[in-house]
Amino acid sequence: MRAPRTQVAAFATALALIPALSGAASPDAGQRYPERPVRVVVPVTAGGGVDTLARLVGEHLGTKWGQRFVVDNRPGAGGSIGAEIVARATPDGHTLMVSSSSLVTNAAIREVRYDPIRDFQPVTKLTTNPYILVTTPSLAVNSVRDLVALAKSKPGTVTYASSGTGGILHLGAELLSALAGTTMIHVPFKGVADGYPAVVSGQVNWMLGSPISALPLIKAGRLKAIAVTSTTRSEALPELPTIDESGVPGYNVTAWFGLFAPARVPVRIVERLQAEASNAVRNPEVARRLQAEGTTVVGNSPREFAAEVKAEFENWRSLVKKAGLRI
Repeated sequence: MRAPRTQVAAFATALALIPALSGAASPDAGQRYPERPVRVVVPVTAGGGVDTLARLVGEHLGTKWGQRFVVDNRPGAGGSIGAEIVARATPDGHTLMVSSSSLVTNAAIREVRYDPIRDFQPVTKLTTNPYILVTTPSLAVNSVRDLVALAKSKPGTVTYASSGTGGILHLGAELLSALAGTTMIHVPFKGVADGYPAVVSGQVNWMLGSPISALPLIKAGRLKAIAVTSTTRSEALPELPTIDESGVPGYNVTAWFGLFAPARVPVRIVERLQAEASNAVRNPEVARRLQAEGTTVVGNSPREFAAEVKAEFENWRSLVKKAGLRI
């Protein structure tokens, strides 16, 4: 027995709706993108390295595609507030995030309402760099050995700033304390740009800062640089020793800044974003400026970046457990 024509038509209409309901995109969705202004969430305050890079990339994409890419700073909870917004956003490419490796460190040490692997689509790792350990100029230390000795001689008095509890700057400092066998007092801020004035003024003793935001303050004499966090010296400050060679063997914290979309964003949109975001940081003038600031341009593929994010998350979880770090 044949179904009435109205039932056949209704069934055909339902079939046609399945791709849209399941989040699949039409073949030319990537070509039409973006169809309206794009929100670029930055999970820290304005003025730091993450924010600076997000604005650089957003300006390039907006000029290229004729739509506004609006940076929306959503600091707090070590970056969790901004990350949660993006994790829950409609996966159509009109909500993005530029984040540091705090996205994974935060989830490695505390309960968060997002999964750093399942809830995001890594688009590309934009840059990578070591951090610089900077102190108040008046602090009577000139090396990591001096800092550790001061912390051991005056327990509970040496303080460090970070961009938020659970972030990469927090875990990087706690890892230093754990490996050096000492304890220092954590003073969290909503973003790295809020931490710098506290260290410059002497309210807080030291912090880890990204080259892109710390170098101007170092060159102006407002901060004193004593070491870098990678296992090799920085080309921007070759005179600075590494923390590893300054009496804390095995210490290695290297940061990255990356572009993310919510999970399930159509592949063609991810591909377009990766290509143009990579072009933004690989622009010869931009790349030269970033390299002069101790930052290495990357711009890798979504698959490569996703594999790195997963591996780093697992590494930090293991380090947190071994070092006994907790919030």
